[in-house]
Amino acid sequence: MRLTTDLINNSLSFINCLTERELDLRGHKISAIENMGAARDNDAIDLTDNDIAQLGNFPLQPRLRTLFLAQNRISNIQPSLSSSIPNLRTLVLTKNRIAELADLDPLAGFKALTYLSLLGNPVTSKESTFDAGWATRYDECTQRCAAEFCGTWNAKLFWQNYRYWVIWRCPTVRFLDFAKVRDVERKKATELFGTAEEPTELANQISNNKSKGFVVPTFTNGADSGKERIYTDDEKKRMRAAILNASSLAEMARLEKDFAEGRIPAHILEGGDPMET
Repeated sequence: MRLTTDLINNSLSFINCLTERELDLRGHKISAIENMGAARDNDAIDLTDNDIAQLGNFPLQPRLRTLFLAQNRISNIQPSLSSSIPNLRTLVLTKNRIAELADLDPLAGFKALTYLSLLGNPVTSKESTFDAGWATRYDECTQRCAAEFCGTWNAKLFWQNYRYWVIWRCPTVRFLDFAKVRDVERKKATELFGTAEEPTELANQISNNKSKGFVVPTFTNGADSGKERIYTDDEKKRMRAAILNASSLAEMARLEKDFAEGRIPAHILEGGDPMET
């Protein structure tokens, strides 16, 4: 479903328990964020349980402080997102598809981000060395909380570079995955990754390993755009070749859906001869 101005204007808007003006856009199977200029007068927006693939395409919304985006298909974050919503304090990305630590780097631009949840994303299970003895001392209450959201608890997976990386890149975050960030974690993160001015070799390696995200069409904010994306002949050839070379019916269906909704995977655009098999 398209996120149209009519859908935004006709959706429930209310004062939540934090006295924020919240807009409810849950469960509409929205495929892309667009027309958010119509939602400027809200402190919080709930986009839980949709089909959004990229977090981005917001107009300047200094009032927006809370975003709920759990249970979507988000795999990448627009690099300039923080300049559009500079006062964001709470971001819930539970159960999405963010895969690499470097894919989280755009979050570093949020200078007021305090509460962040990434539970249920592939990135939370990134392997790396860590102090096993220190990890086992992590309180059992938080382990049970994480188990409730992820389905299973594995101390080794939870205490990997993922958590240290987020703490290092987002120093303002005080609660990560519903667990309070501790001073000992901040010190450990600095030991692993250095400083922003002098990052360690490990930090540089992680920064260079990003997922191949989607090229998402840009829509006009604040007004519904009824125009479909116009593909070039080269783009059509590349997508046709990708669909023909799909390794499974599921992959073929996914590519066809992306093509119909105006999205082209970046690795297809950056590939070689579009008709290579």
